[in-house]
Amino acid sequence: MEGYIQKQFQGPTKRFVQTLTLKSGEEARREYIKWHSQEYNWKEVREGIREVGILEMEIYILGNMLVMIVDAPADFNWNEAMARLATLPRQAEWEAFVSQFQGCSKEATSDEKWQMMERMFYLYD
Repeated sequence: MEGYIQKQFQGPTKRFVQTLTLKSGEEARREYIKWHSQEYNWKEVREGIREVGILEMEIYILGNMLVMIVDAPADFNWNEAMARLATLPRQAEWEAFVSQFQGCSKEATSDEKWQMMERMFYLYD
């Protein structure tokens, strides 16, 4: 494994890390990956993510476990941004669509699906 090059941003940033479990089975995993690919992912959803101030969003997968990493400016307010994101074009439609692959109800909001993780270690510079 060679790792992933990280974007550099102007000014200080902060990071949010969340987890979600997909439904069991290779089909759900395969479809979830497909719909998050550059070819199939919805442009309006990517634009909305950027519009609310998110600088970078990455999702990693292992089996049916997902980890999402979100980088944002140091003054970013998660709750305000997520409330605004939920109102942007196609966001609710996207959440309903991808819920068929996720281990949660179709009516669940993004913050009900994705569980915020707590950082327990870093290199303590």
